[in-house]
Amino acid sequence: MNRKRLLQRLLLAAVMALSPALQAWAADARLCYYGVNLSGAEYGERGGVYGTNYTYPDEKTIAYFSKKGMTVIRLPFRWERLQPVLGGRLDADELQRLKDTVSLVRKHKMNVLLDPHNFGYYDKDQVGKPPATNAAFADFWARLAVEFANQDGVLFGLMNEPHDIPATDWLEAANAAIRGIRTVGARNLVLVPGTAWSGAGSWEKDVIGGANGVVMLGVHDPLDFYAYEFHQYLDADSSGTHDTCEGAKAAIDAISNVTAWLKTNGKRGFLGEFGASANADCLDGLKTMLTTMSDNSDVWLGFSYWAAGEWWPEAEPFNVQPHNKPERPQMRLLEQVAAKQAPACTAVKTAEK
Repeated sequence: MNRKRLLQRLLLAAVMALSPALQAWAADARLCYYGVNLSGAEYGERGGVYGTNYTYPDEKTIAYFSKKGMTVIRLPFRWERLQPVLGGRLDADELQRLKDTVSLVRKHKMNVLLDPHNFGYYDKDQVGKPPATNAAFADFWARLAVEFANQDGVLFGLMNEPHDIPATDWLEAANAAIRGIRTVGARNLVLVPGTAWSGAGSWEKDVIGGANGVVMLGVHDPLDFYAYEFHQYLDADSSGTHDTCEGAKAAIDAISNVTAWLKTNGKRGFLGEFGASANADCLDGLKTMLTTMSDNSDVWLGFSYWAAGEWWPEAEPFNVQPHNKPERPQMRLLEQVAAKQAPACTAVKTAEK
């Protein structure tokens, strides 16, 4: 057998060995963002000591995920550390740590999604209620937006997983923050979550104060340069706290349903958190979710897997931090996804002035 025919047969065998989900990626997948959350800066209480109670990712970790083909890092941090007093200046030291990390991510040719990881609260005060009023939330975002306004590859995620806030109230807070961002001239892409943990599975259910799928259609951005951020895990209660995946089918259905919602309403989405352990049911569920997004890149901008980071517990079953050990199956899966994407993203461009 000549060398050319042997290579052809080996290639065919490799393709046939792929799961149906991976075969779908090989066809035509062009997501813009595919990456991971790098946990650490959101750790501890607001008065925590840097390097002792919380950390930011180091360059070795950032370089690792860049080499694996990732194109976005979702970067959680605490609002209270960055702005110790509502309505006040941003803390210079904490802001510099954030800026230094963003610079490292950009150095390694990845995008960064800024994520105040506060669940809709400032300390114990809910956004929208004094003292954490919508005006205070807008002020925070205006101050932060000024620091990163119009920087290539910097995205703004308004808030991680707001909960216990009526959808109608959260919409007002989100719109206030968007106004704050645009008022200072920042044209960065904004990712807007819903209430009820921004769960994909509950997006069209009235969990509290109206369904996200109805209420959040009221998002107003004068630049129309935003996408919705969803979260979805595969365990039984969609909490991301169990290492089994009894909820895999429900998670797959949730992503399919949200995809249909995005198409019906002419909107775009980003899966900001999802994850599972490495057992077969979990991996199959992850593959199918990723395939659905890849096959519908007209409405899906991408995803960021939860989680990694130097301090993320090594024994945590979702972890994809290398820890000087062989890559976990979830990371190999993400790497396969990245390899099937288009070399450059054209679906997202900087909003025009």
